[in-house]
Amino acid sequence: MTLEHVGYIVDGNRRWAKARGLPSIQGHKKGFEVLKEIVEVTFERGVKFVTAFIFSTENWNRSKEEVDYLMHLFESYFDREVKKLHKKDIRVVFLGSRTKNVSKKLVGLMEKGEELTKNNRSGTLGLCFNYGGQLEIAEACQKIVDSGVKKVTTKLIDKYIYHAEIPPMDMLVRTSGEQRISNFMLWRISYAEMMWVEKFWPDMAVGDVDAILNEYASRQRRHGR
Repeated sequence: MTLEHVGYIVDGNRRWAKARGLPSIQGHKKGFEVLKEIVEVTFERGVKFVTAFIFSTENWNRSKEEVDYLMHLFESYFDREVKKLHKKDIRVVFLGSRTKNVSKKLVGLMEKGEELTKNNRSGTLGLCFNYGGQLEIAEACQKIVDSGVKKVTTKLIDKYIYHAEIPPMDMLVRTSGEQRISNFMLWRISYAEMMWVEKFWPDMAVGDVDAILNEYASRQRRHGR
């Protein structure tokens, strides 16, 4: 049973920092370092699609200091790290709203990154930024209505969600011990396997990727059958 698409809810950065007496921003910094490693290893293991939930539409409610720091990290990641992924033949796409709260600089970096990597074929990294699963479905339905179609079907929604070429998710992984979906890729996880990892995201390591793949291989997917 091949794992084609794995999604990561990268949870626990702030609690990781708090447990060490560090400010929250240090947890995010460490979390991004780990994200780079985990994404790279996941692709090396043969997974073709990796999706990471890095900033939700609700995360704007956090403190201005934290949000400003995260935007700085995103600017760096969307620029420098995307270029590194391009050299590894990885395609990068961004899922989420680009019209509310997001700076023109970040939108420009996202568009530039997608254009730079669009022809890469060794894997696709989906970064869910300013993302909400309900919003994605609502926007897809609105596009269908605006197109003049009278009847909305699941097949039509499949075509209008963000980057429709990304397939349904096979395995959803959430760190930090929380067992919630938190509005992540609601349309694509209808038959996904779930895995709840107790450790905080900054504590993830190469061995955890192998554990995820082994766990998936041990499951029996029935798709309602």
